[in-house]
Amino acid sequence: MRALAEAARDASSRGPAPVHLWNPAHCGAIDMVIKADGTWLYNGSPIGRPALVKLFSTVLRKDPEGFVLVTPAEKLSIIVEDAPFLAVETASEGEGRGRLIRFRTNVDETIDAGPGHEMRFEEDSSGGFRPYVRVRNDLWALVARSAVYDLVALAEEKDGRLGVWSGGEFFEMQGSDD
Repeated sequence: MRALAEAARDASSRGPAPVHLWNPAHCGAIDMVIKADGTWLYNGSPIGRPALVKLFSTVLRKDPEGFVLVTPAEKLSIIVEDAPFLAVETASEGEGRGRLIRFRTNVDETIDAGPGHEMRFEEDSSGGFRPYVRVRNDLWALVARSAVYDLVALAEEKDGRLGVWSGGEFFEMQGSDD
């Protein structure tokens, strides 16, 4: 893991690394899991250093075969139970079509929902919904329960459908026709 961390540090000195440009050979899998609650595990134990989790998050990519950590020299598969990130806070400014919803993730990235950072709402097993926001490429953040309440408070109706506006786009909540 130390070699991967050093390669990740070198590759991503500022923000997410350009992993979409890298095509190294697949070197196998590493015993790393991102739990549904946003906890990162290595060899079954939580990674206790937030800076290390943030570092690994900068070299994360989703390929057709699954999630991988990528450096210019290697690509290693990992397991992601739900979404690789958790949106832990929301902030909103403006109203209606002019509203902007900003999310902060568990790795301290800030995302403004809108073009390029869409939101989607999936139905969960209880009939409720689970909102997600696109962080980058095909990497999404599950919106934490505490932040879901903020979204519900911002919900508006458009053409008989319930949803939220952000960045000039309307994101419809599933199941809003009940």
